Amino acid sequence: MIPVNARHVLVLPDRDAAEEVAEEVSARFGPAEEPQLFRDALAGEDDAEDAQWLVVVEDPDGRLDPAALDALVADHDGWLEND
Repeated sequence: MIPVNARHVLVLPDRDAAEEVAEEVSARFGPAEEPQLFRDALAGEDDAEDAQWLVVVEDPDGRLDPAALDALVADHDGWLEND
């Protein structure tokens, strides 16, 4: 059976915050894989400054607490994206 929360997408306002959160996720939660960073340009925006950054955390065993991840990103003006 595949866990419901096999992947967590953390949305951050900028690259610095995303990199810091990725490091904190690795240190605090010890995910099976290194969190991945992606730039997500907002629809219709041409300005690179208007891009959000995503930290994708694979969680195949469903052992990471979504509430703890949400609290972590909230400290960096971000949020946990719900599918």
